[in-house]
Amino acid sequence: MSRRDPASKSPRHPWARRLALTRHRAGRLDPCVQGLLWTLAAGLCFVQLNTLARYLTSQLDPLQSQFLRYFCGLLVMLPLVFRAGLSAWRPRQIGGQFTRGVVHTVALGLWFLALPRISLAEMTAIGFTTPIFIMLGAWLFLREPMRWERWLAALLGFAGVLIVVGPAVGGQGSYWSLVMLASSPVFAASFLITKALTRYEKPGVIVLWQSLTVSLLSLPLALLHWQAPTLAQWAGYLVCGGFGSLAHYCLTRAYGVVDISATQSLKFLDLVWASLMGWLVFSEWPSQSALAGGLIISLATVWIARREARRGA
Repeated sequence: MSRRDPASKSPRHPWARRLALTRHRAGRLDPCVQGLLWTLAAGLCFVQLNTLARYLTSQLDPLQSQFLRYFCGLLVMLPLVFRAGLSAWRPRQIGGQFTRGVVHTVALGLWFLALPRISLAEMTAIGFTTPIFIMLGAWLFLREPMRWERWLAALLGFAGVLIVVGPAVGGQGSYWSLVMLASSPVFAASFLITKALTRYEKPGVIVLWQSLTVSLLSLPLALLHWQAPTLAQWAGYLVCGGFGSLAHYCLTRAYGVVDISATQSLKFLDLVWASLMGWLVFSEWPSQSALAGGLIISLATVWIARREARRGA
């Protein structure tokens, strides 16, 4: 018997055991709870991504910013691709990956055009209309059950959104608010395609091909007003790529373990994080309407999360 045990002497070995234990315990949670936790993690990553992307998009053309965000997301994932080998990342249906890429690119184009022109809290609040379209689409096309709790949580969350954006209607930013709103049903279609892809594709494969297809489709428009990014901007987009890839991975994991409708109400909690980041980074103090709407949204979120957990118990 060898006197040397590399696993036991490795400084990372205790952390590896803790990570394995955490994964084991998480795997024993109810699928509804797992889906909600993955959605919560995705929301936190998305808010960090949106904050940094908004800052960078104010410096470069929005369509160039869109390309750089997904191109850097692809660069971040390349070490994982080389480590596992190209065959491990080959999709079973490449047509579905490109269909999703086209739809997501259109949604992103609208989103990035409006991003630097409205507040972070308002942008997040308008994005909450996406769960409404997702729930309807999942009910119509994926035949997922739409229980009364999910309808009620969605309606309460949407009411909170109306309270947030209502005072801004008719203002100078109303046009760009409508552009942002137009991206919501297109994003919903993209997420529904993602849900369909999770039936036979791995989460990592979906995220990788999203970065690849969006980068390819965004490049021609990005070249129209190309401006050489600085080293700091490249670093910022690499961080965006990391947050974005991680966020979409968490979201894809959520869609793989629970009905897509069950995850949507928790996304309303993103308004709390977005308001906080808008205040810290852009000095955008949340209005009374934003706070009131956020309270309604948070209550709806906590209520539906408890209902889903009890139903799965």
